Amino acid sequence: MDLFKHTRQQQVEQEAPLAHRMRPRTLDEFAGQAHIIGHGRLLRRAIQADQLSSLIFYGPPGTGKTTLAMVIANSTQSHFITINAVLAGVKEIREAIADAQERRALYNQRTTLFVDEVHRWNKAQQDALLPHVENGTIILIGATTENPYFEVNKALVSRSRIFQLKPLTNDDLRQIARQALADPERGYGRLPVEISDEALDHLVDVANGDARGVLNALELAVETTPPDENGRIPITLAVAEESIQRRAVLYDKEGDVHYDTISAFIKSLRGSDPDAALYWMAKMIYAGEDPRFIFRRMAIFAGEDVGMADPQAITVVTGCWEAFERIGMPEGRFPLAQACLYLATAPKSNSAFAFFDALETVGKEREADVPNHLKDGNRDKEGFGHGQGYLYPHAYRDHWVAQQYLPDALQGKLFYQPSDQGHERRIRDEVARKREAQLAAMVEENQSAPPEILTTSPTDRARDLWLQRTISQAGQNLGQVRARLFELAQVQRHHLLLNIGAGSGLLTWEAVRQAPEGGVWALATDPASGEALRQQAERLPELERPFILIGTLSELPTLLALREEAEIRFDRILARNPLTSHQIPLAELVACQNWLAENGRFDKLSAGRFVLVQTIPQQGQRLYNLIEWPDERLQQQVIAAEEAIYQDADDPLVNWNESTIEAAFTQAGWQDVALYPETQTEQRRITAVALSRWFDKPESYAARPTYGQRLAQAGLTPKQIERVASLYRQQLTDRTVAWQTRVVYFVVRNA
Repeated sequence: MDLFKHTRQQQVEQEAPLAHRMRPRTLDEFAGQAHIIGHGRLLRRAIQADQLSSLIFYGPPGTGKTTLAMVIANSTQSHFITINAVLAGVKEIREAIADAQERRALYNQRTTLFVDEVHRWNKAQQDALLPHVENGTIILIGATTENPYFEVNKALVSRSRIFQLKPLTNDDLRQIARQALADPERGYGRLPVEISDEALDHLVDVANGDARGVLNALELAVETTPPDENGRIPITLAVAEESIQRRAVLYDKEGDVHYDTISAFIKSLRGSDPDAALYWMAKMIYAGEDPRFIFRRMAIFAGEDVGMADPQAITVVTGCWEAFERIGMPEGRFPLAQACLYLATAPKSNSAFAFFDALETVGKEREADVPNHLKDGNRDKEGFGHGQGYLYPHAYRDHWVAQQYLPDALQGKLFYQPSDQGHERRIRDEVARKREAQLAAMVEENQSAPPEILTTSPTDRARDLWLQRTISQAGQNLGQVRARLFELAQVQRHHLLLNIGAGSGLLTWEAVRQAPEGGVWALATDPASGEALRQQAERLPELERPFILIGTLSELPTLLALREEAEIRFDRILARNPLTSHQIPLAELVACQNWLAENGRFDKLSAGRFVLVQTIPQQGQRLYNLIEWPDERLQQQVIAAEEAIYQDADDPLVNWNESTIEAAFTQAGWQDVALYPETQTEQRRITAVALSRWFDKPESYAARPTYGQRLAQAGLTPKQIERVASLYRQQLTDRTVAWQTRVVYFVVRNA
């Protein structure tokens, strides 16, 4: 009987799907998840030493949770029991516990219980395991695709190590596929299979990190492809495309991925990134999400994050929602996309949160009586005088009159603060004027200001920080720099533009927008940035693409000659921080005069113009101004030392300023050099990491001296430097400061 059973088991193993047959049996065969089972990792050491405690493996399907449990089963000396939570109940749990207790009593052998899809068990079933995990009768290994902190008993979670498995990389999947093709016993090593690189890449790409997916597709391709005239089984790209046609997208309408994806979608809308918003929405629709759920979240977003900056947003979203209900799928995806794009590109304001401030005030403040003139006078005007003194706004000019509307104790309290975005920008000043008039009217009427009437600044620090984080000031400053630079450049639609040090493309894409009938050349000094720009440019129609050149400014003649454009001359040359961010020598910048168009070909604006904006490090923020100094003598020493940093004639980062740049252009023969200096202020958070960079030793000898080393060079003793570092850390760690930057715009003309 045992012989027959063994034979049947062998037959089942041989007829099992390829993904089952190719399960790794040892750690060395296991592909991926190096972050938890790589050499020297805790889990690997525990498996090799057979000293496991209870474990929970959490991750998406096809990442190796069950496989890793089987590897452990092959590596441990303990008795291994496998239960699937979908099929097993309390009865099976009790049987496993009884078996474990018997083996412990008779043979002193431990039992490892592997529960696949442990999140499927209800609380009572999970509770049945708890005492036996607690007393060591069993070692639990659970596998789940759901977040264990939400779906698994908290007591079990607290007694287990949790390991998160990630989707496999493309290299991992290629390794798995090639193992299956090479294995003569469990895979196709005995068959003459020939798979092209393109076919394997397709299988790997569409499998989307799922080992089971790539093996199932490979199995289908091999099993359904007949041998050719040479006896070979050719797996071409066409065969691979037939075997796996649709990418498997990890998405569970009630799981972590669902919430993470909708979170990414909302944050992309809030960040005004239409490309990212469309991507995350497409992922949800592709995975089968109900579009009504997305519309509901967009309707909330229209009120929460767009609000009064564009009051039409809520109307557009609800209109698109109604159109979707009438149209249905698949055409309903058009209004869905329209609503998404409208919200992503709309100005943003979260001033609607003012309601929650008001709600909180109602809950905290002592109940305030309605002012007498605002009370209903229809019932008791004669008896109590309710409503007397009320000024009817429509009887006054502009249908408004200053009078008290808040309770006496709340006069001067501000809930709604209009932003400077979109529609709210137009009403902000008017709201402020009316508030000021109402406040003045109250003061004049009472001859004195009520208590706290002028308290308008927020008092909730946590909320202040949250509101501050909703605004990317760095991005705002970059946008302002770009707008100012193009304002000075006065670009016309037919102009030819050269963007030096294209970098991230901040100026390049605006140049493309402003000169649609001209042409844009972008010189990227960094190869990686240049390739990224080229890839982005390929998305545009060929005639609208900027020409991306990669190289130094001195190589510009060669780069243009290779394109047979050596004779071209530009109407505008634009650059941002060429001396610092791109380290272009000043001498090369002033030589750009040769690349500008001749003067006045058509009109005054056609004269060649070089416009650059440059941050001046020499006139940047001084660190000594950020703190309060208890010791005036030490303060003066630090001031002198820090100022000496910016007077170092041998330091190319600081041994120049706007006067140096102006003189270089003038001496090179430029006829007209205009300077427009500005001081920019941004809120910058000083972190412990930043403070360490200021005072710790650099990692390499080639690095620039740290701030602390500069203080030492200026004569401060180690004890004084340590005291300075202590003062900075005490006063600045995790503090947000107003950081000032000196920026100068240069407009250089040929005449």
